[in-house]
Amino acid sequence: MALHAGVDLRATRIDGHRLMQRLAALGEIGALPGGGNARLALTDADKAGRDLVVSWMHELGLEVRVDGIGNVFGLMAGRDDVAPVLCGSHIDTVRTGGCFDGNYGVLAGLEVIETLRDNGIVTHRPVAVAFFTNEEGARFAPDMMGSLVHALGMPLADALDTVGIDGATVGEELRRIGYAGIVPLPAVTPHAFVELHIEQGPVLANEGVRIGVVESVQGISWQEITIIGQSNHAGTTPMRFRHDAAYVAARIVVAVRDIVKTMGGDQVGTVGAVTLQPNLVNVIAASALLTVDLRNTDESLLQHAERQLAAVLDSLEGAEDVTISRRPLARFEPVVFSPRVVDLIERTARQFALSTRRMPSGAGHDAQMLSRVCPAAMIFVPSVGGLSHNPAELTHPDDLEAGANVLLHTVLALASEGIEA
Repeated sequence: MALHAGVDLRATRIDGHRLMQRLAALGEIGALPGGGNARLALTDADKAGRDLVVSWMHELGLEVRVDGIGNVFGLMAGRDDVAPVLCGSHIDTVRTGGCFDGNYGVLAGLEVIETLRDNGIVTHRPVAVAFFTNEEGARFAPDMMGSLVHALGMPLADALDTVGIDGATVGEELRRIGYAGIVPLPAVTPHAFVELHIEQGPVLANEGVRIGVVESVQGISWQEITIIGQSNHAGTTPMRFRHDAAYVAARIVVAVRDIVKTMGGDQVGTVGAVTLQPNLVNVIAASALLTVDLRNTDESLLQHAERQLAAVLDSLEGAEDVTISRRPLARFEPVVFSPRVVDLIERTARQFALSTRRMPSGAGHDAQMLSRVCPAAMIFVPSVGGLSHNPAELTHPDDLEAGANVLLHTVLALASEGIEA
């Protein structure tokens, strides 16, 4: 039952208790009352989380590298100085996040390295674990910023100049928390990348499947829409004379849902934030600021949704005599992962007698950026109730352990590549 020469699948397994202990320890940083976490990127809580994970890397004797965007890599040497197999994810959260999103993939990567060390296994290729900066995009747009910069898809200078929701810039905050690294980009050029993650959706849990074999990631289109109307008295202004930004915002919210319902298939759409000014009960809104998140696994269909939204905005601008402007926040095309790595993940899970399902990811992940520079794929484990970005986020310990074992033996197989049979 060996997936890697000389390694017994039954004997070489991660320590599930140790993994849970680390998850709990990281979960104490930025903990919310009643559960969950708030560690927005580059805040003091994020610094404390980074410091803890880096301390574990040092305890394992890893070479730690920090690049200019604050991505952190811990490397374990192999027998040869060749491109490493990389795993990992992120440790920043949304404001009302759970304890597993991102964290699981990073700490499972540490567990993979510690298991190799404990079993005296020296791989042909180096093995590395990483956590990437600002994956969530909750404080600075776009999301997946660190991995995008790592893949040279966004200039470092542009990323460092990005202004957050609180007026701070990425560069200022990296320097403030001590993670403005000096290692040139890319700090690591991987042979392959594997990201282990909770599903963040209900499919695996509802179908009773243990391992999601992720073949692709949906394309993402984020837009910020500004509506400029005219404030006026709520009682004395006849309806026909109003230039009501709140009404236009509401029409856009409904239009997004209508576009999605009409298109069907894999199309999804969300208005996640709406801000009105002056936001008073008896004053017609002078302006509205809202965000639209459109996603699809098919690029042509995603573009179709974008065109339909643009037509709605043009129509509302004329009909309601307001000014509407748009600003792109993030735009990523759908990604198809390496079939070779996807097949390897599936074979590995089946070696453990774990049920599998091939599926797309509805959320964006660092793996989609790493796929620009190396073969990449993802492993999903079930999310109870499909909840994520929620303090009640939960994945059962046996599923966390199963996913980490699939990661371990997938990494082992990839780290043996290049050896003559």
